[in-house]
Amino acid sequence: MLFWITCVVMTLLVGSYVALPLLRQRRDTEQAPDVAIYKAQLAEIDKDVARDLLEPDEAERARLEVSRRLLAASKASHETGHASAGTNKFLALVIVAGLGAVGIGVYWVIGAPGEPDQPLAQRHAIAAEMRENRPSQTELAAAAPEPPQVEASDAYLESIAQLRAIVPTRPDDLQGWELLAFHETQLRNYSAAVAAQERVIALRGDDLAVADLILLTDLMVAAADGIVSPEAEVIARQIVDLDPGSVAGRYYIGSMHNQNARPDIAFRLWRPLVESGEDSFHIALARAQIENAAARAGVDYTAPASVGPDLAQIAAAEDMTEEERQAMVGNMVAGLADRLATQGGPPSDWARLITAYGVLGDTENAGLIWLEAQQVFGSNEEAMDVLRAAAVSAGVAE
Repeated sequence: MLFWITCVVMTLLVGSYVALPLLRQRRDTEQAPDVAIYKAQLAEIDKDVARDLLEPDEAERARLEVSRRLLAASKASHETGHASAGTNKFLALVIVAGLGAVGIGVYWVIGAPGEPDQPLAQRHAIAAEMRENRPSQTELAAAAPEPPQVEASDAYLESIAQLRAIVPTRPDDLQGWELLAFHETQLRNYSAAVAAQERVIALRGDDLAVADLILLTDLMVAAADGIVSPEAEVIARQIVDLDPGSVAGRYYIGSMHNQNARPDIAFRLWRPLVESGEDSFHIALARAQIENAAARAGVDYTAPASVGPDLAQIAAAEDMTEEERQAMVGNMVAGLADRLATQGGPPSDWARLITAYGVLGDTENAGLIWLEAQQVFGSNEEAMDVLRAAAVSAGVAE
């Protein structure tokens, strides 16, 4: 109720500021210049009589004529003033009503009619409660829709069925569990892949790699239809503890906050990722959501243009032949090369281009870009370390 009272008061204040000038009556002299002229003529007649410039009889006749005109002018002014005041009052009412209608209409479209007041502390408390009461990984996986079936040959499916039967009988067979996790993922049996990957991590022991945890988190979120469960959050935080700069770990923690009414935290975690100049699957996911998160957090933000494939292109590439995939990569490399040639870019982009040419087997262009990069960044030791590593991986530097 306090919100609506405030809105009404503010509307009336703005409306009065606009309407009062219309309601204010103009002075007589401003409304009817003739009245002022006739009054001045009467004063002049009196002055002429006092100076003996006008005979009393002539002065009386002049007064009568001017007075008659003055009465007529005053009557006309009065009628015009009433008509003008009526018009102004109507216009003022229209303006005030219009302001109220526009305000209510805008609030109805972009506001939250019927929602109670939610101070910042209360909203944060609600977000914390949402996070605390999230469904478990098992509950989310059970409620998730079935993924599309993967087309596979009968021979392949038969071999996977044998793998599923054999691997559980060999609980310490690391390679077997890795194979099972891989093939369950290929068949989009994400919950089964999660179970297999968890066994892989248990068998790794002290040799556990961050990449193993990232794969597990990917599978858990996929099994939960994109939701970061409490169990997935624990793994994501373990990833960040082991590697504070992990893109995947930071993405998933941000995603968890974004799903639980804290887009402000998600925005702070994702912004360095999308502005890093790097490209990966998790950065593409962050890029696809960051502008919406920023808007919900009250921040006007536009993500920088991506130099790599977006999510749609990544999804499309899954259905491509090897030749089509190579053609797509070639087009992306050509686009990156053109952008660097015309606009320049950070060392990471130059390193990416050198590496890409190396992957494509185009060592000639990789060598040319390496030489040009040395001329551009030769005095920057940190940049040269990044570029030299890319050149070595491309086979154009020792």
